[in-house]
Amino acid sequence: MRLVFAGTPETALPSLRALIDSPRHEVVAVVTRPDAQSGRGRKVHPSPVAELAEEAGIEVLRPAKAGDPDFLKQLAELEPDCCPVVAYGALLPQSALDVPRHGWINLHFSILPAWRGAAPVQHAVLHGDEITGASTFQIVKALDAGPVYGVVTEEIRPADTSGALLDRLAVSGADLLAATLDGVADGKLEPRPQPSDGVSLAPKINVTDARVDWSAPAMRVDRLVRACTPNPGPWTEFRGHRLKLGPVRPAPSAEPLAPGVVSAGKSVVLVGTATHPVELGELQPQGKRLMSAGEWARGMRLESGDRFE
Repeated sequence: MRLVFAGTPETALPSLRALIDSPRHEVVAVVTRPDAQSGRGRKVHPSPVAELAEEAGIEVLRPAKAGDPDFLKQLAELEPDCCPVVAYGALLPQSALDVPRHGWINLHFSILPAWRGAAPVQHAVLHGDEITGASTFQIVKALDAGPVYGVVTEEIRPADTSGALLDRLAVSGADLLAATLDGVADGKLEPRPQPSDGVSLAPKINVTDARVDWSAPAMRVDRLVRACTPNPGPWTEFRGHRLKLGPVRPAPSAEPLAPGVVSAGKSVVLVGTATHPVELGELQPQGKRLMSAGEWARGMRLESGDRFE
């Protein structure tokens, strides 16, 4: 099939590579978000999907909105049979959905109808799910509500961050997407409507949401930190300054500490929660480099009763 691939971040790269390498399909163009500022110098860079497409000699379309008339004209002229989508990051109007004869098929990183929305992996980790996965489905106007072609599952490991889990799902999901497109091309695969039960929503988690509440139980603190790693980045405040946190480890055998109170021993740095303390790993003070919790504690010369705010 003639494909126009839509995607933006690194998460989409395994799928794009799989389709470029597929002998069954031809990626005639990619659609991605416009170039944006990134990095410490805030320079304008193309998206990871745009960079890979350009390396492969594939045309790149960067519409400000997917409903722009010029973009719709370009899309129609490409005559795609199908438009696979992985983390494109923008809404698709019906005028765009109507262009390819097999529609737009999205790879979504949850087992639908669970965790419809922008942050399915983060919410799966945050809510303590034991199993998640990826689904391919036909895009319709309603949010992530279209009929499903196929599913793969993935165990959520006790120490998984959302970044580590998403890396695995991006790889297994790429195989699922390629197999789905093969089945559609052969006329052997039909999507099935999602069940009406079990719908849950996964809205974007912002920086405010990523602030750790030390009055929560240790399990909740651990899940929040892992869910927000690497993005948007879990954080707290100490002595009026922001402190970015790496993954923590619950320490149920440690002596209890009041919520937020920091205690530094010879080998570990502990913080109190509503239940038992958690052990800090790495952290990054505002404007400084990433360091171990022990190095940070020695530099701060902690006093009795110091606490995270």
